[in-house]
Amino acid sequence: MRWIVLIVGLLFASVLVVVIVGALLPKGHVAARRARFSAPPDRVFAIISDVGAAAAWREDVTRVEMLPLDDGKTMFREQGAHDAITYRIEALEPPRRMQVRIADASLPFGGTWTYELAPHGAGTELTITERGEVYNPVFRFMSRFVFSQHATIDTYLRALGVKLGEAGPIQLEPAEAS
Repeated sequence: MRWIVLIVGLLFASVLVVVIVGALLPKGHVAARRARFSAPPDRVFAIISDVGAAAAWREDVTRVEMLPLDDGKTMFREQGAHDAITYRIEALEPPRRMQVRIADASLPFGGTWTYELAPHGAGTELTITERGEVYNPVFRFMSRFVFSQHATIDTYLRALGVKLGEAGPIQLEPAEAS
C-alpha cells in the first residue's frame, strides 16, 4: 500500500511542478529560422502565398478549406492529422513578405508567422518568424521543454525545399527575429 501512495504522490508532485513551472514561463515566445533556396523570390513567394494548394506539398496538411474574406483579408482552414486551424492572412507584400495569424480564439495557443524573402544570389533567403503565445501553462511547459518551438517551421521549410526540387537537405539556420 505504501508503494501505491508513494507513486500517486510522485505523480501528483510531477504534475504540480509542470503546472507551476509552466505558469512561471512567459506566454509569448519568438522562434525564427532561415533557409536558402535556389529558386528566385517570386517563385518561392508564389508557392507560399498559394495557401489553398498547401495540402499538395505539405505532409502535415491533409486539406485546406478556403473561407470567405474577413474585412478583405484571406481566410483559410488547414486540416492536419489531428486538428483544424483557421488562419487569416494579415499582410501580403509580393514577393518579399507575408504574415499569417491564427484566427481561432478557442485554441490554447495563437500568434503569427511572418515570412520574409530576400534575394540571395540567383536564389532566395526565406526567414520565418513565429511570434506565438501559449495560454495553457501545461502546454507552455511542454512547448518549451518537450517539443521544439522550431519544429513546425523546420517541417515547413523542409517541405518547401522538396516542393522547389532542391538537391539535398535544406540547411536550417537560427535567425534573428525582426
